[in-house]
Amino acid sequence: MPANLDDPSRWKEDIARSVDFYNEWFLSSAPTAFREARASTSATVETALAATSDLRQLTPGALQLRPGIIAALRMCTAPPLAIERLIGLAGVPPAMIRRMEKRAELPPRMTVEEAERNLAAAAEVLRRLLDRDLFTWLDRESAPGERERERAIAVVADRLAGSIANPLLRLGQEQRQLDALRAWLTARGYRDAADEADFNFDSMKPGSFRFRANVPAAQPNDRDVNVPMDAVVMPHGAGPRDYPVLIEAKSAGDFTNVNKRRKEEAAKFGQLRLAYGRKIALVLFLGGYFDSGYLGYEAAEGIDWVWEHRPGDLAEVGL
Repeated sequence: MPANLDDPSRWKEDIARSVDFYNEWFLSSAPTAFREARASTSATVETALAATSDLRQLTPGALQLRPGIIAALRMCTAPPLAIERLIGLAGVPPAMIRRMEKRAELPPRMTVEEAERNLAAAAEVLRRLLDRDLFTWLDRESAPGERERERAIAVVADRLAGSIANPLLRLGQEQRQLDALRAWLTARGYRDAADEADFNFDSMKPGSFRFRANVPAAQPNDRDVNVPMDAVVMPHGAGPRDYPVLIEAKSAGDFTNVNKRRKEEAAKFGQLRLAYGRKIALVLFLGGYFDSGYLGYEAAEGIDWVWEHRPGDLAEVGL
């Protein structure tokens, strides 16, 4: 029995409630995530300025001595550079920049010549794009004053904190949804099969569930593929030929990107139906900004959904 895909009259009210639900969570969680990130970023920016003589000596040598300052330097440009944009503009190996950011080191197998060439390219891009309205001392010969430097550090630290806090918030959204699913399932007697070493999608026991499971599926070219699912749940009373209900948790903080992502679920569902036929069910667990265009697309593909603000609808999809 469908939960929501076949009743468009409810969509408008649910969209509004979902947005309110997400906004309440964001307002309570975002300041905490930002404060935690902000606490560590000022020192990082200070280190970057010291290592580059207040950005006057943004050289390959400075990056080689302090690889970890690359994240702060990306926030010193106008506009601030995403890591992928820096990689693309400089034409450097993605693994090098990511290792510099995550481990504060250069790839161990990179030769000295390769490192010098790639660091020079990255440094050149950063120098050309430095925010001279913020670092006003770059256009004069004198050193920055104390307040001038502190102001610049504060601005860059805020930019860097935002780049750190946003991924933390996305992880928080994801964990919130999984926690809500777990609470609903365990309250109804479902058992977590996470400790089963021999877990198999085709032989799940009734009344069990598993988070982060790969489900074997198929592609039109007859090649097998594993489809990752946030949750796989075998209903109470399921028979030997019944399939588990597959759940994909989706959370969005604005309407802009959801319609770009809607084809992802349809592609997954197509692979699953190719392997298991029309008896397989994919349910989206939605929280946040999902508009009628997104819902209509998923409904047309035969994909149902349950709202995070009304988890009781899981019962309507057979759980």
